[in-house]
Amino acid sequence: MEPAPTVLHVDLDAFYVSMELLRHPELRGMPVIIGHPNARGVVSTASYEARRFGVHSAMPSSTARQLCPNAIWLPPDFSFYGPASSAFHAILRDFTPAVEPAGADEAYLDVRGSERLFGTGPEIAATIRARVRAETGITASIGVSANKLVSKVASDAAKPDGMLVVSPGTEAAFLAPRKLRDLPMVGARTAAVLESLGVTTIGDLAALPESLLVAKFGNHGRELRNRAHGRHAGRVAEGRGSARSISRETTFGEDESEAGRLRAILRGQAERIATDLANTGRSARTVSLKLRFPPFETITRARSEGPVDLADDIYATAVSLFDAAWAENGRRPVRLIGVGVSGLQPRARQLRLGETPARDALAGTIAAVREKFGDGSLMRAAELGDRH
Repeated sequence: MEPAPTVLHVDLDAFYVSMELLRHPELRGMPVIIGHPNARGVVSTASYEARRFGVHSAMPSSTARQLCPNAIWLPPDFSFYGPASSAFHAILRDFTPAVEPAGADEAYLDVRGSERLFGTGPEIAATIRARVRAETGITASIGVSANKLVSKVASDAAKPDGMLVVSPGTEAAFLAPRKLRDLPMVGARTAAVLESLGVTTIGDLAALPESLLVAKFGNHGRELRNRAHGRHAGRVAEGRGSARSISRETTFGEDESEAGRLRAILRGQAERIATDLANTGRSARTVSLKLRFPPFETITRARSEGPVDLADDIYATAVSLFDAAWAENGRRPVRLIGVGVSGLQPRARQLRLGETPARDALAGTIAAVREKFGDGSLMRAAELGDRH
């Protein structure tokens, strides 16, 4: 008996652009790019009108300007996007606890066990699309199949504002005519090797002997062939907090050399990471620092501690790493600064000797304000820089 199509991949359509069009409806139908058009900027996302010119996420802004010189550029406003992202994920959790977030604007669901309440997988997908439109004002595309891999490809194929159901047993036929890069796990280097073998579609890949793929890619080749046939055993990771690490980064419009502001940015990042840890009920064993100097010289430092989850503790380690690394590099101006935590584990912290719950209460108050009014609603003055 074939498994039922109960795995959904839900993806908001051009999320940041869609949000901006809610408050700038006069821009509908125009090529819009979210990002900073300066020399060191990158594209956050682009409208479908801009994508027709070849513009895509993570593209250098200079390249995007060449491809689409008449595009309208808008700076990202994450405090505006955040509440809509929260509302989107809340809608998904109304249908099943088996929700695996894959970003602010997408997630996987497995709705097995929810059919008696809400209908079949495709029926649930249709209901989700209607609710997202009604409650957020923007649209979502959904792929429905028996596994995460095929549902992801299907949601991409359904864009924009569509739904595509791949019936069990038809996965290979659905994938066969699609481009190699449409298959998750096929990056530019893998695609180049496969194209040298005359492979241009997923169907071509599926037709290759497993022995050849293993010879070229090792065990990775066996997995490639399975995926080309639409076979994927990965399960939806139920609940929040499936990520292995949490990080925050800030890229400056102009290289930053003021120590006070750099440390303030680190503290703000530590506070936001601490909020994410609290929301997912976890602590971390390792704190890492990332620094980038102009033009693109990047260094990282890390230190493993006992379990940490409070902003003060994360910041203390991060600023210690920063002070040492910055001094080693002649206190040069910084282009990017970031903090991350890894080695995540269930949170189980006791108060230390002489410690009171006040720090937790303050952190909770700060997090609650940002949750309600957006990430940028409460910031340290030094984070803002001279422009404010």
